[in-house]
Amino acid sequence: MAGYNFLRESSVHIVYGGSRYLLRTTPNVTVSQTFSEDAYEVKTLHNQSKMFQGAVVTKANPADFTFEVHLTTEKDESIVLDLLTDYDTSQTDKVLKTFDMYLVSSKTTFKMEGCIMTEGNFELGLGSVVKLAVSGQGQKLSRVGDQNFSLPGSLVASSSTRTPHLAILDVELDGTDIANLVSSTLSVQNNIEWTPYEDVHSSLNVTDASNAMYPKKHTISNRVVSGNITQYLTDNSQTVAELLSFDTDAAIRVKSLKNDGSTLLDANLDSCTFTNRLDTGDALTASYDFRLVSNPSDLGTIISY
Repeated sequence: MAGYNFLRESSVHIVYGGSRYLLRTTPNVTVSQTFSEDAYEVKTLHNQSKMFQGAVVTKANPADFTFEVHLTTEKDESIVLDLLTDYDTSQTDKVLKTFDMYLVSSKTTFKMEGCIMTEGNFELGLGSVVKLAVSGQGQKLSRVGDQNFSLPGSLVASSSTRTPHLAILDVELDGTDIANLVSSTLSVQNNIEWTPYEDVHSSLNVTDASNAMYPKKHTISNRVVSGNITQYLTDNSQTVAELLSFDTDAAIRVKSLKNDGSTLLDANLDSCTFTNRLDTGDALTASYDFRLVSNPSDLGTIISY
């Protein structure tokens, strides 16, 4: 009888710097990789009946992955935020930290090597569990063994408890609290480009996936930190004054607090542009759409967890 692989029975591991981290992800996990096909004409003057193009496959497209984690008070998920925000200081160029990711099911183990996180979205709904959804790319996805495959790296011990964090929002605009909050979002985008990795000499030697051409190095074209803040529209003087307005140099700070008042997640954005718009629904709301315009040397110093 065939043995099936079920995602709900799978686990996600990150290996970075000789350490291995077991992530407690939600079921929203995807991994994939495709190959690039080059078509060519086979019809000739002497043979007009060949209507279907031929194909050559010599290279793979970057692999893609997504997963989602709850941010807990124990902060076992800190490695995810570090890989999303921090540069690789061992390199002279501005590049992101790379890591290997393993998806282990009940029957199979897959490895995605040379991974980079290209986007992270924090969901900070008032009173909802705080989540971080990330997506990224990697160099190569392959099946490396069955469920008993020996994963590399020293396993980092997880906390004995796991407490998902309910968002208690504290948002400031130029040092003043924004009242009547509904929700907030925060997004980090790392826009990367893969260094061209296709060459004629290598393509001539490709016979199958084992010796196809795969991405190797990346560069960062730009980074974007942006988000949204939504509040109920009331007769509060500040809310009315900023409705349908904009600013090109505002300090915005988004925090999610613990029950004791201490800070779990803190995004301290010193210089942002924002526009304020009206949203109509059962209750009218005002929304700030903001984007960081300063150029911090290290995002990890302004977004802390």
